[in-house]
Amino acid sequence: MADEDVPTAEETAAEEPALIHGAPSSLSRGQLVVHVDRSKYMEIVTALRDDGYAFCSDLTAADYLLAIDRPLPVGVAPERFEVVVSLLSMDEGKRVRVRAQVPEHEPTLPTLFELFPGTEAMEREVYDMFGIVFEGHPDLTRILMPDDWEGHPLRKDYPIGRIPVQFKEAPGPR
Repeated sequence: MADEDVPTAEETAAEEPALIHGAPSSLSRGQLVVHVDRSKYMEIVTALRDDGYAFCSDLTAADYLLAIDRPLPVGVAPERFEVVVSLLSMDEGKRVRVRAQVPEHEPTLPTLFELFPGTEAMEREVYDMFGIVFEGHPDLTRILMPDDWEGHPLRKDYPIGRIPVQFKEAPGPR
């Protein structure tokens, strides 16, 4: 079979849920989404990088405390937290979104810093705002909130209190 006869991952995902490097995938608004198990997170992100998705444009998280029963592909168990990584293939002009479910009782994932050094600040922000720990991160410290701040403000169960916050390194008068 010639290469042009082999469907792309995007074409396969549009027809039916496909496995990308062993993980279920879907299409969301025309973008390929790969749903990775936490235990395969590094392996699959490394494989995608080796496939040409060599730039990580974003890494963030979501707290689904109030939407734990959201729809996910068959075989993907919903957890309270989800880490979302956007990878780009600059050569192909393609984008893939990686979604990893992270349980509330053990909110950890391996760091992507060794693969994508630009994720250093993104992982610190997710840690600061959601409390998700990136194991192996070279400097997993708060980046926005003061060092002595208690809790993680973007968690859905964080108390609302209108507490004035002096963010780190706030600019002084000009």
